Amino acid sequence: MLPLLIVKLGDTIPDLAACRGGFETWIAAALGSAPVRIVDPRHDPQGLPGPAEISAAVITGSRSMVTDRAAWSEHTARWLAGVVAAGKPVLGICYGHQLLAHALGGEADWHPEGIEIGTVAVRKTPAAVADPLFAELPDVFHAQAVHRQTAVRLPPGAECLARNDFEPHHAFRFGEAAWGVQFHPEFDTVAMKCYIAQLSSRLRQGGANPDALTAAVTETHAATSLLRRFADFVMERT
Repeated sequence: MLPLLIVKLGDTIPDLAACRGGFETWIAAALGSAPVRIVDPRHDPQGLPGPAEISAAVITGSRSMVTDRAAWSEHTARWLAGVVAAGKPVLGICYGHQLLAHALGGEADWHPEGIEIGTVAVRKTPAAVADPLFAELPDVFHAQAVHRQTAVRLPPGAECLARNDFEPHHAFRFGEAAWGVQFHPEFDTVAMKCYIAQLSSRLRQGGANPDALTAAVTETHAATSLLRRFADFVMERT
């Protein structure tokens, strides 16, 4: 089997990374036994392989913003469009979700209501009923989220698979094998609580209660299962 590529576009909180690894570590663990390769186009833009060299790609989150239009980000967007056109399965997470929407003709921008953070309830849409990744998830499930930007407009032809009252596009599918999820399926409760603590001062300034957000953090097994479901989907296709 060709490697499943993890495209690392950002780093987690330094203290968290020092003891538990980064986004790519958590994603690789949740994918199961699929062979994994990791590239970081921020530092090696030419390291992104051709579609024929990979079985699929997972695009990580980032503390950067898609609207910054950084050279490495735009280069990765063009590469993503080619991978999707080649029919390779893709899963974009948070920044990766927004970048995938941008790459395919949608639009990423600041969320008009500010930040969404903590364990949130997400509702499936009717389009998710027959979706290979979302079909077996509960109609309402919990997920970990932390984002200030969003896919404000999905690519033409994309289907929204999940939403909530804050975020209208928590998940989408484009074509048969390209998905974006705004939430973080790779986060556990420790990671989520660390992000709330890291942003506590800013949250208080915005009128939020970090202590209440932390107390509400819970396990999100259904959301986490998406990574293994994606790996199974890739292996079945291969």
